[in-house]
Amino acid sequence: MRIRRRSALLSAMVTTAALLAGGCSDDDADAKGGSVSLLVFGAPEELAAFRTLADGYERLVPGSDVQLIEASDREDLIARLSTSIAGGAPPDVFLMNYRFYGQFAAKGAIESLDDRLNGSSVIDPDDFYPAAMTAFQWGGHQLCMPQNVSSLAVYYNRDLFEKYGVPEPKPDWTWNEFVATAAQLTKDANGKTVSGGESEGGTNRVEVYGLGVEPVMIRVAPFVWSNGGEIVDHPQQPTRFTFDTPQARDALRNLFDLRQAYGVVPTDDEVEAEDDESRFVNGRLAMLLESRRVTTTFRTITDFEWDVAPLPTYGRPGGILHSDAYCITSGSDDKDSAWRFVEFAMSEEGQRIIAATGRTVPSNIAVAQSPAYLDPNEPPSNAQVWLDAIPNLRHVPTISTWPEIEDVTNGILENGLYRGDALDDVVRALDEQTREMFARGETP
Repeated sequence: MRIRRRSALLSAMVTTAALLAGGCSDDDADAKGGSVSLLVFGAPEELAAFRTLADGYERLVPGSDVQLIEASDREDLIARLSTSIAGGAPPDVFLMNYRFYGQFAAKGAIESLDDRLNGSSVIDPDDFYPAAMTAFQWGGHQLCMPQNVSSLAVYYNRDLFEKYGVPEPKPDWTWNEFVATAAQLTKDANGKTVSGGESEGGTNRVEVYGLGVEPVMIRVAPFVWSNGGEIVDHPQQPTRFTFDTPQARDALRNLFDLRQAYGVVPTDDEVEAEDDESRFVNGRLAMLLESRRVTTTFRTITDFEWDVAPLPTYGRPGGILHSDAYCITSGSDDKDSAWRFVEFAMSEEGQRIIAATGRTVPSNIAVAQSPAYLDPNEPPSNAQVWLDAIPNLRHVPTISTWPEIEDVTNGILENGLYRGDALDDVVRALDEQTREMFARGETP
């Protein structure tokens, strides 16, 4: 059993303590004190990190009080935020993914940060990766400050690769190599390779699957882009999906073939019984397509070694942004105090505290390139994968109705992967069932 050290977190806390030791004057306390409510969600390790961040801020700014509101998941967070805004008592600050903040931006529920950023002596927009910053710009204004610049990567079980004599992923591997690798690692209980759902010489059930992937739009999009296609007709003013193009159809067909032709991903019933993340932790999944967020959970693994690899491609790089940001509500009772907290959270020290948990790829360039993120004592050893992907990151359209669009499309994609719906039917449904949502959506 291997001991996973939390050296980066300890380092960040020590640095924070040194910073706080300087203290501030009573005048500063009177000027800067205030109560801030922060709405977040996450795994236990993530929530613990936010508590550490809040504690650090409270020690730095005497008279301040950060009230952490912990939602159970993203759906709960959005529901709480919507209800509190409608009731006239929103939190001062909330954490939101760029795919979902448009519905609140369109209603004027988020405070612009332009003036505060311009007047800040703590943070500078140039300190952060543009890919993350631009995702939170609405109407020419910076509405939120992105804490991370994550993307999709391939997590893999190194022990399974070694056990079955399969070469570990190469930096420039292709989609076909990716599928072939997944096929080699799909095994029955006797260690025999399973092809199309049946093992060599029998029909034993699959014990280890080669791959886990959610049939959702944010998993499909980067492969459409890598194949030279687009998912919508216009990135800035989208009116429809464009999965009727050859490039997009190919990417969709190849996704569905993972289950329907090759049987390298679990069935719908198997995923319902044990989700892909749990299956990976339990050593029954060789590879998993996920963002940086699962790193905190995977660092608890002691039974095997794991690492990450870049996305396979169709010949050109393709990557999709996964980013969450701190947003100040326009209905906040104390926007000055809210901003001071956001300033601290987005400072190098605040970014180091969160990065040390493993959850984020820091949006602050200096922190992302430091040991706080690239900690050699913590897995994954190939964390550089996420930094290398940044120049090629794209994001899904910023439109207020995107959450509705995702809900509908994800169900259609599930039927294509698990039920084997005809490709023409899937493409038609993706278009017909979302046109109205695109039509009434607001964009920056």
